[in-house]
Amino acid sequence: MPMSRKPGAKSSTATAVHETLAAVLQVRDGELQVLLWERAREPEAGAWALPGGVLDAAETLEESIRRHLAAKVDVRELSHLEQLRTLSEPDRHPGGRVLATAYLGLVPAGIDPALPEDTAWHPVDELPRTAFDHGAVALAGRERLRAKLSYTNLGFALAPPTFTISELRSLYRAALGHAVSATNLQRVLPRRRLLVETGERRGPGRTGGRPAALFRFRTQDLEVTDQFAVLRPPGRAFAGGGG
Repeated sequence: MPMSRKPGAKSSTATAVHETLAAVLQVRDGELQVLLWERAREPEAGAWALPGGVLDAAETLEESIRRHLAAKVDVRELSHLEQLRTLSEPDRHPGGRVLATAYLGLVPAGIDPALPEDTAWHPVDELPRTAFDHGAVALAGRERLRAKLSYTNLGFALAPPTFTISELRSLYRAALGHAVSATNLQRVLPRRRLLVETGERRGPGRTGGRPAALFRFRTQDLEVTDQFAVLRPPGRAFAGGGG
């Protein structure tokens, strides 16, 4: 027998708004940074937010986030975009029921896309006051990136087209939050055929030394290389399967 609603009780079937958000990360000035924009209106005026907005009825989730990102950064500069998590806490937004699908986006080093005046890059380790749950999403994006740098070839999305092993090591250090042994990178990445020598060399820097070999990633498509691998700080062995 169906249950009847008590007199005066409010219906809980109000339509929820669905939005898309993106934690767009890039290694800049030796730090992993995230793209944020400053809110000018309430709620959360003056707080910094991830780019995003409402999902239109006629678009997919990816079409939505790419549309909203285009208002903040040239989406052609994104080297990688993937779904990160769904946010469904009933009280996550003071304006009412708002669901969100969050994405992780990556921009390769060396690119400096033009940004609107209200938008800027911020170190993930030193976030300003963020709106709603956007700070937690930025940190979740960082953790997803860190995990995938160990067991996939996702480093291609952080790196410029060509690089030396030393330059790649610096990018990994910034993203992982700890130094990575150059020996480990040389052993693990080429051994798994993730890197290809270009045949070119980078000229010596101000301190001299021999020209360094230039590499590129073999593919710009995401691949799982060792699902059990973990890149560890120097002094701790690289954990992973054979390869």
